[in-house]
Amino acid sequence: MSHAKYRLNLPQLNGHLLLTDGGMETTLVFHDGYELPYFASFDLLRSKEGTEWLKSYYSRYAALSVEQGYGFVLETPTWRANRDWATLMGYSEEALKIIHQEAVEMLFDLRAKHETPQTPFVVSGNLGPRGDGYRADSRMSADEAEAYHRSQVANFAGAGVDMISALTITYAEEAEGIVRAAQGEGVPVAISFTLETDGRLPSGQSLKDAIHQLDGHAETRPAYFMINCAHPDHFQDVIARGGSWTRRIRGLRANASRLSHEELDKAEVLDDGDPVELGAQYKALLELLPNLAVIGGCCGTDHRHVCAIGYSCRHQVTA
Repeated sequence: MSHAKYRLNLPQLNGHLLLTDGGMETTLVFHDGYELPYFASFDLLRSKEGTEWLKSYYSRYAALSVEQGYGFVLETPTWRANRDWATLMGYSEEALKIIHQEAVEMLFDLRAKHETPQTPFVVSGNLGPRGDGYRADSRMSADEAEAYHRSQVANFAGAGVDMISALTITYAEEAEGIVRAAQGEGVPVAISFTLETDGRLPSGQSLKDAIHQLDGHAETRPAYFMINCAHPDHFQDVIARGGSWTRRIRGLRANASRLSHEELDKAEVLDDGDPVELGAQYKALLELLPNLAVIGGCCGTDHRHVCAIGYSCRHQVTA
């Protein structure tokens, strides 16, 4: 079993700007025609064909990042691999543990093939919300969230990830519980909130207040914050009006589409936006977010968008 390489020294906290991938699930469904149960890409790991698709997917991004001079954050395909979603798909607790181990080992192999001394590759355990990634209508307390997410966090920690990234989180209390669980396992965690078209969390809370809520206590303070599954038009004004709290935002995985979450949920055709325009918007956000250190995409984005983002932001790459 391989061990964490960067757990105590994350490159994105030390001056490096890293790329990450785009929208894995929308690529699978809309570009490659996969039937993806519950939007759960981890299910591909149970077949040789699916595993090879994942390796090819990651390899394309990895080669792109090294070519452009970036390090890379390799995210496991486990956004849906919590107990509730996995149970719907027939996975036992033991089967889930094995899936997490296999996912992490696959990324260790990819890191060994692509990483260079100038382009560090961070292996991150990708953890999603307990429920829907677009709504906050069924909420847990921070204590309940800690208890619920503890098993998946432990699976990641045992498999040797460098960190955990909790993506598409819709309310602060679930984020608090995730951070507590990660701290209990000694693994750094990034909290990525999703935002509505008004720049607020689906819970209605402002991004500023959510960040202050977590940062107010040592046991719920993550390594850094991210924004994902929202178009830059939805939150750029919020960031531009922000204060010192915006320095805590180090990651961005925006959507290609300007559609709302409700519209995206109903969409039968992929809105993949304009990669060049999205790249230019990232460059503008770099000016507003001086600590931005992880850049990639979310719904509707693929290697074209990440390539454009990397090209637009490459003047910021630290050698």
